[in-house]
Amino acid sequence: MEFHAIDAGWLSILPPIVAIVLALITKEVISSLFIGIAFGVITYSFSSGGGIIKAMVTMFQLMVSKLGGNLNIVLFLAILGIIVVLVTKAGGSQAYGNWAATKIKSKSQALLATSALGIIIFVDDYFNCLTVGTVMKPVTDKYKIARAKLAYIIDSTAAPVCIIAPISSWAAAVGSTLGDADKSGMFKSDLMAFIQTIPYNLYAILTLIMVVVVSVTHLNYGPMRKFETRAGKGDMGALDSAGLSDEEISDKGKVIDLIIPIFGLIIFSIMFMLYTGGFFGPDKVGIVKAIGNCDSSSSLVYGGFTALLLTFILYVPRKILSYKDFFGAISTGVQAMVPAILILTFAWTIGGVCRDLLSTGQFVGHLVQVSHFPLFLLPVVIFIVAAFLSFSMGTAWGTFGILIPIVTIICSADSSNITLLITALSATLGGSVFGDHCSPISDTTILSSTGAQCSHMDHVSSQMPYAISVAGCCIIGYLIGALTGGNLFATLGSGILSLVIVLVIMSKRAVKQSKKSLTEG
Repeated sequence: MEFHAIDAGWLSILPPIVAIVLALITKEVISSLFIGIAFGVITYSFSSGGGIIKAMVTMFQLMVSKLGGNLNIVLFLAILGIIVVLVTKAGGSQAYGNWAATKIKSKSQALLATSALGIIIFVDDYFNCLTVGTVMKPVTDKYKIARAKLAYIIDSTAAPVCIIAPISSWAAAVGSTLGDADKSGMFKSDLMAFIQTIPYNLYAILTLIMVVVVSVTHLNYGPMRKFETRAGKGDMGALDSAGLSDEEISDKGKVIDLIIPIFGLIIFSIMFMLYTGGFFGPDKVGIVKAIGNCDSSSSLVYGGFTALLLTFILYVPRKILSYKDFFGAISTGVQAMVPAILILTFAWTIGGVCRDLLSTGQFVGHLVQVSHFPLFLLPVVIFIVAAFLSFSMGTAWGTFGILIPIVTIICSADSSNITLLITALSATLGGSVFGDHCSPISDTTILSSTGAQCSHMDHVSSQMPYAISVAGCCIIGYLIGALTGGNLFATLGSGILSLVIVLVIMSKRAVKQSKKSLTEG
């Protein structure tokens, strides 16, 4: 389906601006994106001699076109939702928790085991939040770990892990958005574009380092210190919650019922990436080249469906789940992914409005050329903008769905500097995750406090100092990186060094506060 773009001038940048402003005001991203799309197609229709009917027809034609072009991503999200529901109902998560309780012997081990489970479940942040808390609450309660800290670990190993995992719902979404935005062909494939952003994604990397340090050293500052002190006295800050009923979770599940489906999804997806990239073909393509040439979205669908078949073979013959319960999970799993699919569809469509209808790329590119904007500072600026926008809207997906096309357009003004584009895209993803990580209206923030069964605002207030500490180090890293021409060692090294300095300072302050508390006591 072809559309004839027009030169809309300043009107071409209004659809994303309308979507952003409305999202900030309403705190609701789906309706804001839809209104931004409507504004864009009305502008296009009236500027090209049409009317309201043409605007409506154009909007749905464009939406169908974008949805059809990314149908594999939608199918993968649906399959992933089904697997999440199946693993939960089969009792695999609960079995892991029971096993972990017999192996863990200290508070540090409990925190590290919680972190490890969060990292293992990297395929989807919803899956992470809904699983880790349920599994690890009995273990962390046993060692008097505050529920607020459990929520922090859950949240910090959800989106920050998914955004650097090549096989995840986030990778699929980011890869499709990157591929859709990269009209100049600067990247060989969607997957390779995503993989290249990983080393520069400072927020995700530094957050995981922070989690390990906090787990090992029990570094507590800000409100977290108060909650941990109370937990040491037996008040973990738990909320009464019915949770999942016994009827919904099988009591026959084992640890393998969690591990096999997840690792099956990973292994099968990688194998199909090699297959679609030509590794098993007659030309004997190497692994690296095969991954670079693969059809990642199709591979995820094939791998997900194969993992689903494996899950059926694993559960039904052993009567972990009945035939009826297994297929009953299909509708539940798909329904769980509907909000994510809607956000993606509208994000793809508003990107199409800007590129295919209103020539936003040409207009912004011209502005960049005549304004002499210092492009080397773009990663710093875009990290701050993405962080603010994501925090305000409560969604990383909506944020990078809006910003990635804009960043790609700006960087195309200097198409020879691929490092700048990679760093700027990484800053976009990292800033989006930071805002999503600590926003009180973020779905993952809410799910993390729910999974840990602690007060939502206790989680938000106690997590904020840790998230802001990491974000500040990211800004320093991107600034040093900008001054060194995007050098990876300088960017990542300065970010890590900044975090070490922050941790040393906060550790010394924590020791002083402990001594002061003992003296006053």
